[in-house]
Amino acid sequence: MQTSQVKALSTKLIWRFSLFNIILFVALIIWLWQETEAVSVIQPQLPADGKLQCVSYSPYYNPGQTPLNPNSFIQPAQIDHDLSVLSKQFNCVRIYSVSQGLGYVPEAASKLGMQVYLGAWIGWVSANNDKELDLAISIANRYPETVKALIVGNEVLLRGEQSEAAMQGYLLKAQQLTEVPVTYADVWEFWRKHPQLESDVDFVTVHILPYWEDDPQAIGQATQHVVNVMGLLKETFKKPILIGETGWPSVGRQRQVSEPSLINQASYLRGFLQLAHDNGWQYNLIEAIDQPWKRDLEGTVGGYWGIYDTELTPKFAFSGDVQPRNDVGIIVLAGLLGFALLIGLAFYFQVGDKYFKLGLSAAGTVFGISVWLQTQYLISACRNVLEWATLGGFALVGWLTVITLVVYVCQSNKRYLLILKICALILVYAAISATALLIIDGRYRDFPISLFALPVLQLSFASILLGVEVRMKRVFAYVLSVVLVMAALYSVYLEAYNISAYCWLMLSGLLALALLPKHQLSTH
Repeated sequence: MQTSQVKALSTKLIWRFSLFNIILFVALIIWLWQETEAVSVIQPQLPADGKLQCVSYSPYYNPGQTPLNPNSFIQPAQIDHDLSVLSKQFNCVRIYSVSQGLGYVPEAASKLGMQVYLGAWIGWVSANNDKELDLAISIANRYPETVKALIVGNEVLLRGEQSEAAMQGYLLKAQQLTEVPVTYADVWEFWRKHPQLESDVDFVTVHILPYWEDDPQAIGQATQHVVNVMGLLKETFKKPILIGETGWPSVGRQRQVSEPSLINQASYLRGFLQLAHDNGWQYNLIEAIDQPWKRDLEGTVGGYWGIYDTELTPKFAFSGDVQPRNDVGIIVLAGLLGFALLIGLAFYFQVGDKYFKLGLSAAGTVFGISVWLQTQYLISACRNVLEWATLGGFALVGWLTVITLVVYVCQSNKRYLLILKICALILVYAAISATALLIIDGRYRDFPISLFALPVLQLSFASILLGVEVRMKRVFAYVLSVVLVMAALYSVYLEAYNISAYCWLMLSGLLALALLPKHQLSTH
């Protein structure tokens, strides 16, 4: 583009382009600064050796490992390695089954001086249940000093896979054939619905997960919620109570006011540990290691309850400040690459206006950082080839949208405008589809805000403030806009206390505005 053309454009539009992108850059830097700043979190009173009571251990964290595949087998060497790491932080592990190689866990734990809550998985099929329980009883009898208790069934009543009478039968069998304590584990509400099971166990094992409650708890009220629940349970049951699961996810979709994050995970677990110390609670945390396979059942959030990541690196310590992010170097590199890309376009199109270059520099840096943040989202959210193709495709369309918009501002070529229109149409269809899924099956689905934020902001800005008309046909644009906004409004209705729903509504509204005829919105 000739310098004279840039000057002509700059008198009306370039200052808007530059100012808008500088504001985006500053806002992003402020957010990142907050995200990378170490946070002071409650310091719980820990035992003298620093070790915690117990943690749920599932060794299915490597690619392809899943308890859902009956042919998946965990090698003893992996269990030895895992427990050698966990033994430095915990005195005990809880397992949920003795199948697929997990029957070796008590032997491995005994070598390290650890104890085990041994689980027998009870499901739909009686023959499988009998086989599982017989093996668990045999292992418990073989390692009576290591097996702290035999947990017969996990949330079986919650899933509706067996009746209360059937569970009483399994528990009675375990009581008769082993000397170790016997218990059953379920969410606290179902224990209160089946209080008579208390007579069949040596102690009551309850799950208290504030994130998964029917009334999700905000992080500020989560530990008080545990106190309240324990008060109710002590009124109902006379036998000792083990909190068999409690924890908080570090990544995933927000449920009403209950928001996953590393800081919230650290805050909850540390706060809970202090309460456990003060009240003398027996507990088992969930869980030791992130479980990628759980994303197939529970969406993104299911894979990120671990205190350790899949490399067995602790996400945070139980003392000192907590660092929310540790990828500053990659963020800087991504920003520099984005900056280089758009400044390279400026030189290619012979942009001479210094304010325009400043705007391009800001836009490029924001673009590069956004690409990295979107890549992180894709890694955490995508579970299979189809999701990588669809969500990854949306991300690519978003990247193309931003780059094409910059090129169009530089050159005002109709070819680039056509590409922008196509990108806008794809993004609208993608947003409508995503919103429909959130409405139909929203419990385990993420709001894909990070994939849409930058392209939608840039498109709406270009339409409203630069007069770039990205709509296709007038009536078609109106229909798509109304459908998108109404669907987003309904998602807010479903989750009125979820800030993510309001952010999604805002993006949907901006995307709808971008489709409207420019003569109604342009400031020319």
